[in-house]
Amino acid sequence: MGRWTQYDEDDYRLPEGVKRIGYDADSGRYYFRDREGLLFKGPEGSEFGELVQVSDLPISVASEVNDDHGDLEAAPTQRNGYRPLAVDEHGTQHALRGGSYRPLFPFFLIIAVVLLLVWRLTLLRTHVTPAPCPSTTTPYIVESGDTCYDIARRHNTTLDKFLIVNPQIVCNKLMPGDRVCVPDEGSSISRRFMRGA
Repeated sequence: MGRWTQYDEDDYRLPEGVKRIGYDADSGRYYFRDREGLLFKGPEGSEFGELVQVSDLPISVASEVNDDHGDLEAAPTQRNGYRPLAVDEHGTQHALRGGSYRPLFPFFLIIAVVLLLVWRLTLLRTHVTPAPCPSTTTPYIVESGDTCYDIARRHNTTLDKFLIVNPQIVCNKLMPGDRVCVPDEGSSISRRFMRGA
C-alpha cells in the first residue's frame, strides 16, 4: 500500500465543483454531483475515471444522501465517512469520559493487582515473630554487614556455641533486622559446651 498524499483527495482528482456523494456497492460505482446539481457515475470498480451523466441515483445511494446539505461530503457531520456521535435533546455531542482508554481500565487494574501479589509473595519477606530467646542468652538485632562469626566474636563466644543456640539460622542468609540469640559466657550452655570439648 502506497503512502497517502494530498493528491489522493477528491479536490485534486475531480473536476472543479464536482463532489462525490455516494457509492453503490451493488454496481461497484461511485456517484458524483456538480455545482449545477447534475448527477454523474464513475467507472465500475474504480474510484476515479471518466464520469458519465445519469438522470437519477440508485436507491442505495439516494438513501445515504443528506437532504439538508445535498450530499454526503458537504455535510459537516459526515466527513471522512464516520457517523456522528449521539446527540442529546440540546444537540450536544457526547464522547466517553476518560477517552478511548476507558475500556482498558479493568485490564490494567487486574495487571496491577497481579503484580502487587507477586511482589508481596516473592520480594517481601514475611516476618514471623521469632520465639523469645532463652534466659541464658541475650537477643541481638542483626545489622548490615554482620555475619554469624562476627556476632559471636563481638559477644566473646564461639561460632559453635552461637549455632547451638540458633539452630534455625542459616548464616549465609542473615538479613538486617533479624533477631538472633547470643549465648552468655557464664550460661549453662557455655559450661556444657566447654565440658563436652
